[in-house]
Amino acid sequence: MHAAQSDLEEQLSSPESPGGGARVARAVPQVAAVLVVALLLAVIVRLPWIGDLGMHAATIQRLGHSLLHPGNPLVDADTPSPYYSPWMLLLGALAKVTGLSVFVVLRIGALVGLTLLVTGVWRYVRTLSAQRAAPALALLSLVLLWGTAVLNWSGFIGLHSLALTISYPSVFALGLSFHFWAWLTRALRERASWGRWLALGLLWALILLCHQFTGVVATLGALAMVVSARPGRQVWLRLGAGLVLGAVLLWVWPYYDFFSLFSAGADLEAIHKSLYQHLFARFGLVLLGVLALALRLRRDRWDALALFFALGALVVAAGGLTGHYSWGRAMPAALIPAQLAAALEAVSAGRRAVRAGWACVLGLALAVGFWGQAGTIGYATGKSALPSVLADKYETPWVGYHWITPWVRYGDVVMARTIAARQIPAYGGYTVAPGYPDVFLRDSARRSEAVDRFFAGGTSAQERRGILREYGVRWVVGSADLAGPGLRKVTAGPGEQILYRVMP
Repeated sequence: MHAAQSDLEEQLSSPESPGGGARVARAVPQVAAVLVVALLLAVIVRLPWIGDLGMHAATIQRLGHSLLHPGNPLVDADTPSPYYSPWMLLLGALAKVTGLSVFVVLRIGALVGLTLLVTGVWRYVRTLSAQRAAPALALLSLVLLWGTAVLNWSGFIGLHSLALTISYPSVFALGLSFHFWAWLTRALRERASWGRWLALGLLWALILLCHQFTGVVATLGALAMVVSARPGRQVWLRLGAGLVLGAVLLWVWPYYDFFSLFSAGADLEAIHKSLYQHLFARFGLVLLGVLALALRLRRDRWDALALFFALGALVVAAGGLTGHYSWGRAMPAALIPAQLAAALEAVSAGRRAVRAGWACVLGLALAVGFWGQAGTIGYATGKSALPSVLADKYETPWVGYHWITPWVRYGDVVMARTIAARQIPAYGGYTVAPGYPDVFLRDSARRSEAVDRFFAGGTSAQERRGILREYGVRWVVGSADLAGPGLRKVTAGPGEQILYRVMP
């Protein structure tokens, strides 16, 4: 029997100290975790818009319009999209049946994703420790034990990043991943039935379909847990059956070809290069968790969290060394086990004095991590409610393009670029070029070149009219410089933007 499992069974059989000091020590992280969850619930009400929210809103728009043939979520083209996942299909069906706006549906999705994440962390941590404070400490470590610089990216659940991505499929998929790891850990410890292993295979495939990068993290974690358990032949057979069933689901999913995504990495490398920059500023506090992993590995050379970290670090390092920067999206596979190990060490390491010392160091690190991400509070209260020292940490959300909706109808093509192109599809319109990389849109580069030519200062009015006709454009969002023949000003929006109608 593994040392980690023996420790867990010892904790389960030993009553916790009934003293008041022990109760207070448990209550502090639990209260802090409740406050963090309450903050995120308040953020969901406001739903700040920065980044990819428009892509997910557009996906729900298309599915709400047609569940069977939604087409490209951003441009007027009949292409598949990896954003048409089972989770987004469910949210699209909800929008279609209820008539709710996509932003209300996104809030519902955010609430479900946050619930899955919190309960998933709780269930998985309970497989690692019976200490009552462990789940709360783990949740705090996952969202606060990062660095002094903020990293906002889907699949990375630092508090600030989580506030901006709370409605994304990545949060839903990561919540499922923690539940998946909890079920897998218990299945490896028990004589699980064939049905449970088949269900695990389907859940694994579901995570991969909902968010491919989080699916990689879930897979690396599962591999570490299986290797750590060193199961017998019977388990390997059932595990293999579950994997085959999961692969079948990936193969038959009708909305996009999952396996074709393996050849799409070259289009994503430049975007992800920034993940390898400012590593210490972004992740410096995680070094405390790396130390905790070293201590765990010393106690048990088959420790699942240590193996999980090693696999994640290996993939990320290989991506940086070979120029496959998209592999940096596997970074949570190194961060999550380190953050969990730091939390667990505070409740289970050696003597009481050692645990107390570790808890003090962890508490200080969590306080530093929270201060680095304290601008998150503004997404619940608004910037005006923040003191000046916190207002400097606040990143102003995007305004949105609701001001064009009285004129732009569902399915209208709008000529726009940069941030406008990332938001307009959320309201039902299409853009000429996608605001995000699209691996299934064959003429994506040509469309982007056409948009650049249209907005270039030296482009003639005749050439602009030709571009508008080619792509069936009915509206243009741009500056006053575009005024001229063929375009009629309709209204003005924030930042001196103007909506033009394309005249016949």
